[in-house]
Amino acid sequence: MNSLADKDHRHLWHPFTQMRDWMAEEPVIIESGQGARLRDTHGREYLDANASIWTNIHGHNHPHINAAIRAQLDRIAHSSFLGLSNVPAIELAEKLVGIAPGASAVAAVYDRRNSSRAERPAVTDRRYSPLTRVFYSDDGSTAVEVAIKMALHYWIHCGQPQRRRFVAFADAYHGDTIGAVSLGGIDLFHATYKPLLFEVEHVADAAGLKLVLEIHGEEVAAVAIEPLIQGAAGMKPWPRGLLAEVRRLCDEHGAVLIADEVMTGFGRTGTMFACEQENVRPDFLCLAKGLTGGYMPLAATLTTERVFEAFLGDYAERKTFFHGHSYTGNQLGCAAALASLEVFEKERTLVKLQSKITLLREEMEKFRALKPVVDARQCGFIAGVEVGPFPWEAKAGIRACQRARELGVLTRPIGNVIVIMPPLCVTEDELRQICGVLRKAIQEVLE
Repeated sequence: MNSLADKDHRHLWHPFTQMRDWMAEEPVIIESGQGARLRDTHGREYLDANASIWTNIHGHNHPHINAAIRAQLDRIAHSSFLGLSNVPAIELAEKLVGIAPGASAVAAVYDRRNSSRAERPAVTDRRYSPLTRVFYSDDGSTAVEVAIKMALHYWIHCGQPQRRRFVAFADAYHGDTIGAVSLGGIDLFHATYKPLLFEVEHVADAAGLKLVLEIHGEEVAAVAIEPLIQGAAGMKPWPRGLLAEVRRLCDEHGAVLIADEVMTGFGRTGTMFACEQENVRPDFLCLAKGLTGGYMPLAATLTTERVFEAFLGDYAERKTFFHGHSYTGNQLGCAAALASLEVFEKERTLVKLQSKITLLREEMEKFRALKPVVDARQCGFIAGVEVGPFPWEAKAGIRACQRARELGVLTRPIGNVIVIMPPLCVTEDELRQICGVLRKAIQEVLE
């Protein structure tokens, strides 16, 4: 036997997967996709209920994004961004700055830069610090890693090297690189690597953050948060108003704010970015996953002119941000991202999404009526159905999702939490089908 499944079992190592279990089963091998549907090598069709791990926005095989990538491929696929630039990277940066939280204040930055030095407000004046600068990397983890290193380096350039503490939240997940893992607060994912990590203060809520800042405020470089909802923690929404309070506390104590919108960005919470819902403008905005519509690996860390200017100086001063990636500003990725943003406009994606958010809310009520369900929570077009209480080794979430797969719906649990986060293009009928299948699977397997 030399089938694809055999080759997979012989050579591959899948992420977040117990490979002993994987090699004992027939794998689902995806061959094609269209819209919110995927098709495997046996011709079986599935609804993509977690948007291919939260990345796909407008559906698989979208003609506009396909065409944009093909057109870019006819020009060039990639060239270095170190000491060079390229057309789609420039155009995408302008677009991102134009839609970022607080974008209306961008013009004031350039007015300030064009004024005489005597007339300029101090560079620390937050009124003149919207998100104006874009640093590209590869994925969500690296977007966060960039923000961590920039924040630390920024305070060194500002003459405050004592600001080296970072604060994050309990149950946080910010990625799998070492800096991002240091910010993380989920023992299952992070505890093993503790010897490699730098120390981070983890707090549970705004009161905990307030206490840490009152004690260590002059030593804190940055506070990191997943706005509105924590993803890998089990789709746990924050209390309304917490994000705005975190911003206020950062301002009061001088720390910068890192908003990790890798999961929540590009419409997932009902607005383009989650920060918009509490009128918060962070100092760093980390983007990935949906940035290219789920097509290509690409990430962006947006920051302020205030941070950017701290890195300006003579060559000999060594103020350069010494960080980069081989595929920074990749043209194919940037072309896909530009096309995705165009689809948002052409298809009025966010407007059409609102009725689906309402439908998902109604479907959550039906989940709550099931005996094995202890909670069904939602933030915009993100939902998690928690079953239990079941011990970890019972694999309750996994078994329910395996049954759903047999019934034509693909998603992946986080422990006992079953995730529902389909592409934004999913139809209302498809959304009802996803939720109906998951309810059936939960009942059959866990009741």
